[in-house]
Amino acid sequence: MKLLTVNVGRPEAVDYTDAPGGATGIDKQPADGPIRVTDPGPKGTGGSGLAGDAVCDLRHHGGSDQAVYAFAREELDVWERELGRPLANGAFGENLTTSGLDVSGAKIGERWRIGPDLVLEVTSSRIPCRTFAGHVDEKRWVKRFTQAAAPGAYLRVIEPGEIRAGDPVEIAHRPDHDVTVQLDFLASTTRRELLPKLLAAGEALHPETLRAALKYVETEAADD
Repeated sequence: MKLLTVNVGRPEAVDYTDAPGGATGIDKQPADGPIRVTDPGPKGTGGSGLAGDAVCDLRHHGGSDQAVYAFAREELDVWERELGRPLANGAFGENLTTSGLDVSGAKIGERWRIGPDLVLEVTSSRIPCRTFAGHVDEKRWVKRFTQAAAPGAYLRVIEPGEIRAGDPVEIAHRPDHDVTVQLDFLASTTRRELLPKLLAAGEALHPETLRAALKYVETEAADD
């Protein structure tokens, strides 16, 4: 398992985002040399965990629990065949393009060591949005991406460090539960009845997902 590329984006004004200021950093490009990765701080004020990477809509993106976004090269290859066009590393706005790693099958709370120092922890799935759809520029993109249910993973920074293309990726810890990124995605999108199952991941869940799961359980209990 290894890191193929580390991808960062610069702010760019586009007509397909509703972000304040009308700009997005979703157009990620592979970076030369090492990139420092640190905890960016709370959502709403903190952006990307990668130095030099822009997060323009702090309402929905960035912050400690969405500091880094990873997507598997193998899934990009599937979409290349589906869309009939090449997709470069970073094409889906991911910071990390990986090889040999089942990103959507990773467990919430799973920890990855990348390079000599960086340790990341899986927190949640990526939910497709208007900006993503505009960037990819394919019809019915949000629905198609949702149906595929291979969303890639957001991660928080446990131990900061520098990473670069080619670094090995090691699974340093895999929790003893069955809550995967894919399950998180399904429960958060098309199958809300699965939300209670996410609670097995406990505090490792993205705080917003944890609140949604607890609220669902409370509502179901009140209706009984």
